[in-house]
Amino acid sequence: MTTAVVVGGGPNGLAAGLQLARNGVEVTVLEAKDRIGGGARSGELEVPGLIHDYCSAFHPLGVGSPFWQTVGLDRYGLQWAWPEIDCTHPLDDGDVGVLYQSIEQTAAGLGVDGRRWELAFGDVVRNFDTLAPDLMRPIVNVPRHPVQLGAFGPRALLPATWLARWFRTDAARALFSGVAAHAFTRLDVPLTAALGIMITASGHRFGWPVAVGGSGAITTAAAAALTDMGGAIETGLMISDRSQIPDADLVLLDLSAAQVLALYGDQMPARIARAYGRYRIGSSAFKVDFAIRGDIPWRNAESTRAGTVHLGGTAAEVAYTEKQRAAGILVENPFVLVGQQYLADPSRSSGEINPIWSYAHVPKGFGGDATEAVIGQIERFAPGFRDQIVATTSTGTVALEQYNPNYAAGDIIGGANNRLQTVLRPRLALDPYATGVDGVFVCSQTAPPGAGIHGLCGFHAANSALASVGVQPDMTGGLR
Repeated sequence: MTTAVVVGGGPNGLAAGLQLARNGVEVTVLEAKDRIGGGARSGELEVPGLIHDYCSAFHPLGVGSPFWQTVGLDRYGLQWAWPEIDCTHPLDDGDVGVLYQSIEQTAAGLGVDGRRWELAFGDVVRNFDTLAPDLMRPIVNVPRHPVQLGAFGPRALLPATWLARWFRTDAARALFSGVAAHAFTRLDVPLTAALGIMITASGHRFGWPVAVGGSGAITTAAAAALTDMGGAIETGLMISDRSQIPDADLVLLDLSAAQVLALYGDQMPARIARAYGRYRIGSSAFKVDFAIRGDIPWRNAESTRAGTVHLGGTAAEVAYTEKQRAAGILVENPFVLVGQQYLADPSRSSGEINPIWSYAHVPKGFGGDATEAVIGQIERFAPGFRDQIVATTSTGTVALEQYNPNYAAGDIIGGANNRLQTVLRPRLALDPYATGVDGVFVCSQTAPPGAGIHGLCGFHAANSALASVGVQPDMTGGLR
């Protein structure tokens, strides 16, 4: 029987283990922390009974993942819940961009830009289920749907700032710019429109749901599915040297490029080792979790019903802020994301005390304290917020890396989304999951398709590993 060890028990490590197990491989997942989950963990912080997401929070690509759908995580206790409004982007003048799951409802609220919103995203939404498999795998492949991909390509190649200017109202421009800012890079460079289009379209297709009970419920369900298939999970095992990895036919690494290089760099072909050494980490996040009394007192009513609120001002301000951050400058009002998961999942609250999730985009390796900047940005659009704070937990870039070593210097997206690394990660190769070391593969968000709790990095890496030992993988992940 073929044996495999997966190092790292995050969503991609668990997905890799699941795909291997469903193909008859004896799998053991090794997790460094005492709890599995990686970027999908949740639990209490300072207030008993209040559930916070420690990193990832909203999951359009989780509920929409063709791999998780075939696993059937609902059979293992996972439940999704949707807010009334997916996202808002308020402006200082009281105007607001509002993103609903329904593209028609979103367009109706954008006035003169409604038709342009439908033209920009409508075909991607309609074709999402067939287009996504081409976009969520290595780019060096023959596309399964070339016509649809060809229609998507010209928009995807644009800088996000260019696509934003196509809209005529400040609300529509800001709404798209805030979504595109999830790329964690300058928005005035090519390819940055691509992620904004995909997140917008996936939201219209699936919404931006949360996992009931916290994001940790996703990996709890995945772990239950893995053990149900005969896989084993061991926690509290930090792997710092490859001699600590048990003998197995296959080794899959849910680790950053730097960690993979540290473990196997001396065995890699020189050209692959150089490519891993050149791999660039992305910008950093500074996370702040709040416990507040009541709801955030947003100026506009729509934000009181939104799961996510983007705080960055106008599209021009968002573009400027991200450009300054990329240059190593933290502006007075950084781009801030606010999560109100309790609106969809009231079980996270404790009486009148509610958990608020937020993080700011900060320069790479930022070593300061951005807590006041985050509070100030929320106060800008919700005067009186400060008075409702019961407790605050700040997690800087160093602490984020301590929480998850894959988050080097607070890089929560697994590598820079700029230049060719956006689509060629961790290196240019027909099989980017292969490390050049026999039987060793990378299955983290360092590999395609990148960040997100979709499990597809693990799924594709497992299929690559299976092919290397002559096993024709079960491709029922909906990606044939």
